[in-house]
Amino acid sequence: MAMAATNYKFEGWVGEDESSAEGKMVWKDYEPKKWEETDVDIKITHCGICGSDIHVLRSGWRKAPYPVVVGHEIVGVAVRVGSKAEGNIKVGDVVGVGAQSDSCLNRDADFKCAECGEESENYCTRGTVTYASKHRNGDKSYGGYARYHRCPSHFVFKIPDGLAPEFAAPMLCGGVTVYSPLKHFGAGPGKRVGIVGVGGLGHFAVLFAKALGADEVVGISRRESKRQDALDLGCTDYIATEDDKDWETKYARRLDIIISTVSSPKMPFSGYLGLLRLDGTLVQVGLPEGDLPFRPSSLTGARRRVAGSGIGSPHEIREMLQLAVDKKVKPWVEKRPMSDANQAIVDFEAGKPRFRYVLINDE
Repeated sequence: MAMAATNYKFEGWVGEDESSAEGKMVWKDYEPKKWEETDVDIKITHCGICGSDIHVLRSGWRKAPYPVVVGHEIVGVAVRVGSKAEGNIKVGDVVGVGAQSDSCLNRDADFKCAECGEESENYCTRGTVTYASKHRNGDKSYGGYARYHRCPSHFVFKIPDGLAPEFAAPMLCGGVTVYSPLKHFGAGPGKRVGIVGVGGLGHFAVLFAKALGADEVVGISRRESKRQDALDLGCTDYIATEDDKDWETKYARRLDIIISTVSSPKMPFSGYLGLLRLDGTLVQVGLPEGDLPFRPSSLTGARRRVAGSGIGSPHEIREMLQLAVDKKVKPWVEKRPMSDANQAIVDFEAGKPRFRYVLINDE
């Protein structure tokens, strides 16, 4: 049953140009998408900071459609639920929204979408990113560095009991971005998994590879200084590619699956491929703003594959949240006040979080 609109207004941290990525977002009102009876309004309590937020604020991938409100790791309380909402969501439920907030869902009679039909809505060619994108009704999407968020209910998830909201929030993008390829490419018992980049995404990959039962989880980063963090997270071994000059030889053909979370085009990509065993797969989930060169011979020598993976489907997000409860997955998060968002994104870009910042509305 729909709840009548209350007297809240949509306001948040608005990026008005490229300088917003330097901590110059402005707090102001904005107009959310028009209300539809399939929607849910959420009073935001928590919102994770993701690297995508910075890329968009500074127009790193492409020109951003300013003004933008970023943030797509949203957790809060449902305050208005449309009469046609999915998911048995009720007013007062703790819910979350990840990096996707709309897709075609096969609602067009003249367009049959294989991806939505197969519960792979995250690959729908008509999908909507939670911010800086457009909903199916043509209205602009706004994210979670804000007080309230409006989202089609298909992409709103109940947060299961036993999962703290500050843990759940960064799982909704960062967590599922690595959970999805780990699950899809079989990172379970009997498998040796490498994680490139022991940071925000990478630490989730270590935690979920362990939760899925991988035999070995090897952290891979540039410097020896990350070794202890990697071992504390649950890695069974660690490779420092700049401090160990023999790493490519020493660890050759060691791994079945590698998840690369790094967003620098300067990574030793061909070297990573050499770590894969016969029929091994490297999945690139980090999105550099430049190209990744590598030698085709890095693939042909052991029938290796390079794959990509983007966020996760609603089905995968629900599955991941339940796994997090069952296996007591606890990401490393630091809470920051929503009022401090400008400084938090500057600190994030400087590499200070260990390993995710979560903004908290202080009301």
